[in-house]
Amino acid sequence: ANVTSWPLAAAVRWKVRLRSARKERKGRVEARSADEGRVDGTVGTTVPRNFRLLEELERGEKGIGDGSVSYGMEDVDDVLMRSWTGTIIGPMNTAHDGRIYGLKIYCDLDYPKKPPKVRFLTKINMNCVDSRNGNVIPSAFHVLGRWKMNYRIETVLVELRREMASSSNRKLAQPTEGSSYE
Repeated sequence: ANVTSWPLAAAVRWKVRLRSARKERKGRVEARSADEGRVDGTVGTTVPRNFRLLEELERGEKGIGDGSVSYGMEDVDDVLMRSWTGTIIGPMNTAHDGRIYGLKIYCDLDYPKKPPKVRFLTKINMNCVDSRNGNVIPSAFHVLGRWKMNYRIETVLVELRREMASSSNRKLAQPTEGSSYE
């Protein structure tokens, strides 16, 4: 065997292995992307809805994440975990500063494949909220309008709060503090 050709042959074998590993990894990433859900380690397997919601409930109850929003079950006896409540503390230096907004969140049986329905209980003036009933309008709110399975209830609340601070909403005149939708 030629001593000078051995390092070259080893480099070629290493390059082939590296290319093969990259293709395999790319295939796993594409499978996860196609599924768009949280994967539990097995390619193409998503976490069941109730496990996902239990995890979200635990995060909400423990206050894990953004401290300016909170959420939890509306009815602890709701075994399907459909009805949730949420709270958003208005962002500082906006018309919402110091206000506390209550919300109802409804996760139908197709959640997280489809977005929850979100409704403000506390009256608010925002571009993405129907002023008649407090419903968040999916086509006007990017998180609901372009829903992804990895979004969570917390994502919705945090992004609504961020929307309150946006240039189009931050200075809008607000209804009397404490007023609510019927």
